[in-house]
Amino acid sequence: MRVAGFPFEWGERRGVQLEPLIRAIPDFPIPGILFRDITPLLGDAAGFRAMVDLFVEKYRDAGIEYVVGIEARGYMLGAPVAYALGAGFVPVRKPGKLPGEKFTEEYELEYGTNTIEIHADAVTRGKRVLVIDDLLATGGTMAATLRLLARLEAKIAGVAVLIELAGLNGRDALPGVDITSFISY
Repeated sequence: MRVAGFPFEWGERRGVQLEPLIRAIPDFPIPGILFRDITPLLGDAAGFRAMVDLFVEKYRDAGIEYVVGIEARGYMLGAPVAYALGAGFVPVRKPGKLPGEKFTEEYELEYGTNTIEIHADAVTRGKRVLVIDDLLATGGTMAATLRLLARLEAKIAGVAVLIELAGLNGRDALPGVDITSFISY
């Protein structure tokens, strides 16, 4: 899929095909789930750089002040993007990992429930935030993250994911949010 302003396919950058660097692992973490593993992509220097460049090129002129990365793979994508954009990086973590005052949200996964947290002072009110994760499935994790950011009164500039599992309709859980995905299954 070509997108206006981008002289390359979303899943391709600098001649690097990203999709072949993502492996499918059946029945992980539970039977019936087909897990999209990005660790081969992270381990490939050219692939990793190309992936980060996709996010940076899309949001370079968006005035991003903070990049929020969702534990754990969202950190691997979000931190280098924040650095390249000259933005701060904010982690959204699983329970018990953040010291100090925090906000907590529970959400549903395609295979259960979970909880995430953010520091209560992580984002200054009204600041432009880009939320990054590796994958959008049902949208539960992302919706919970957006609820946390709403409590901080952040301005959501966009949500960006490397992979979208389109058949799980995660976008439906995120009405009114600008969502970018680079690879869709």
